[in-house]
Formats: sequence, C-alpha cells, structure tokens
Amino acid sequence: MIRRGRFTEDQIIGVLREHEAGVKTAELCRKHGISDATFYNWKAKYGGMTVSEAARLLALEDENRRLKKLLAESMLDVSALKDLLRKTDLVCRVLRYGGEADGRPRRACRLIGVNRSAWQYEPLRGKDDAVRERMREIANERRCFGYRRLAILLKREGKGMNLKKVYRLYREERLTVRKRGGR
Repeated sequence: MIRRGRFTEDQIIGVLREHEAGVKTAELCRKHGISDATFYNWKAKYGGMTVSEAARLLALEDENRRLKKLLAESMLDVSALKDLLRKTDLVCRVLRYGGEADGRPRRACRLIGVNRSAWQYEPLRGKDDAVRERMREIANERRCFGYRRLAILLKREGKGMNLKKVYRLYREERLTVRKRGGR
C-alpha cells in the first residue's frame, strides 16, 4: 500500500481552491508548510476536481494497484505452467519452478496439483534390486511364466512378496509372457 501523506484529499482540494481564489503560490506553500513542487504536483493531479471526484480517483488507484498485482501473479503462474508443460518428470517440474521467479515451492506444488509431502518424498531405490534381478533371470529362462508364477517361484526361494508388488516390478522390468505360435 502506498504511504499516505499528511494531507487528505479534502485538505488538498481546499488548498487548490484557495489558489483559485487568488492567493499566491508562495504564500500558500508557506502557510501550509509544503514545497512548490508538491503544490504543482497536487495541481496537476487534483486540479479542477471536487472532493467526491478525488475520493473516487483514490479508490480507482487502489483498485488498479490491486488488479495489477493480481495480473502480475497470474502472468507468473501462466508462464510457470507453460514452462511446466514442456517438461516430463513431475518432480523436475516442481524443482525447476521452485528455483525460478519467486522461488516458492508451495505455490509450484499448488499449481501442478501435487502435495508438498509427495514432492519432498525421496523413494528408497535399490531395495528391490535383487528381486528384480532374480525375476529377470527366471523370466529369461522360462518366457511362458507370467507374474503369478514368478511370485510363486520367488516365494519358494524365500523372496516372497505381495502379488501386486510382483506385478508392478514385472511391468517396470517390461517382462512379458511369450505368446504361443499359431498351429
């Protein structure tokens, strides 16, 4: 918000009316304790206005300032979203946006619809590497085994896990059951 001066709009218009009545500029400035430059700024801004018009002008200036701020924020959001559309990895998007412009990851997460806790989460990689390797070995030996059969074999080897997890790893490793040939 802009700093308000010592004088209200009513007082400023009163000073300008005194000047219109014939009082010299130097006397007015001395009487009210203002500089010539301030007086001429007031005259340029408020000259010929009534008190209600000055109040309306001030209200419009405040509204204009608020709208400019909203426009600037929305333009920042739009530019960030355009930048995000070009990227593929969601976490990279948030990291890129969080480092740019105003550097607010909270806002970046809100824009792309991600929880900040999900953004900050770092998954533990390498936990299932041994199981993945064994799944690949079994699948290469026996291409006709699907994920269910692999889950059973892994369980026999002591590496049992949830069937949904086996299916997820199976898909991530791009393992597929070999189709039978036509007869």
